[in-house]
Amino acid sequence: MTESSAPSRPFRSFLFATAILVLQAICLAVVWAMHLQASGNFHEVIKGELYRSAQPDGAQLADWAQKHGFRSVLNLRGASDGTWYAEEIATSQRLGLEHADFGMSAGKPLSQERADQLIALMRRLPKPLLIHCKQGADRTGLASALYLATKGAGEDEAEGQISFRYGHVGLPLTAAWPMDQSWEALEPSLGFES
Repeated sequence: MTESSAPSRPFRSFLFATAILVLQAICLAVVWAMHLQASGNFHEVIKGELYRSAQPDGAQLADWAQKHGFRSVLNLRGASDGTWYAEEIATSQRLGLEHADFGMSAGKPLSQERADQLIALMRRLPKPLLIHCKQGADRTGLASALYLATKGAGEDEAEGQISFRYGHVGLPLTAAWPMDQSWEALEPSLGFES
């Protein structure tokens, strides 16, 4: 490389600084993801009314139910033969919690009809209500956004439930992109412009 074609010192410094910033951002994202995993991705959506999480084990469900007074649990993963499901059902029964299943996939758009069914179910279930999916990021994010919208929250507040804050990565070609597409398609029925 000749002297005239070599990148200038300021440009090399800029590239180095940019690389450091990108590396720091990646490290922060990894630390945040680890925090969400360790905490069960548990969050209050509406105090005393709606909470969201990743798949809880029996001990987490019992602890959270005791602390927040849950009266019901909504599983967005659908009924299953897995041990996680048997534990969730047994813990719900032991604690006297109403349990409901609403199977949906983070990888498939939620139709208007299914969204209406989900909203009706969330309204019907006794409060406080815990909703969860496997990671508590994608399906749970969309359900939380729908619930907030039906309770009169603004578009930004509701849509904020489907965000990286909760572990959702809303980028085209990602596995959970259909949750973002669903939200955009459902916005007009919620009174928002899409």
